[in-house]
Amino acid sequence: MGLKPSLNDIQKLAKDKQNENKKYFDKLKKKPPKNLDYLMQDLHEAEFRKTDCLQCANCCKTTGPLFTSADIERIAKHFRLKPQQFIDQYLRIDEDNDYVLQSVPCTFLDADNYCSIYEVRPKACREFPHTDRQKFYQIADLTLKNVAICPAAYNIVEEMKKRLPL
Repeated sequence: MGLKPSLNDIQKLAKDKQNENKKYFDKLKKKPPKNLDYLMQDLHEAEFRKTDCLQCANCCKTTGPLFTSADIERIAKHFRLKPQQFIDQYLRIDEDNDYVLQSVPCTFLDADNYCSIYEVRPKACREFPHTDRQKFYQIADLTLKNVAICPAAYNIVEEMKKRLPL
């Protein structure tokens, strides 16, 4: 089953919807509905029942996660490295002073879109695209970026606007 929208179209579609989405999220932030977290959980689960991330992996190909100290400890241990060795080999510090991958696509992504460190992957990867997060309205800026990367996030936001017109 192919991804809808296709990866080729996603950036254009997201760009076309950028202003509409921004206005929508601005309104949402001002007055988040009581049931928002429940609605987002439902939309997220429904979307991921029909979305196979292995068909896409655009997040792993185009963006890098932030690595927390817990992530670094866990992944370093997995490789039997000291945390500093893991950092030196794979990470750099970005402009926000966070640890991120030295380069994308992700070093740990294989040719079949599988993650070679899936069991110990960073928290940011486990939680992506964050559409089931509590107080979802607080991450509007992140979500606006993610709809241009992730077809599932795009669909969830489109469905959200239908189910919760503001």
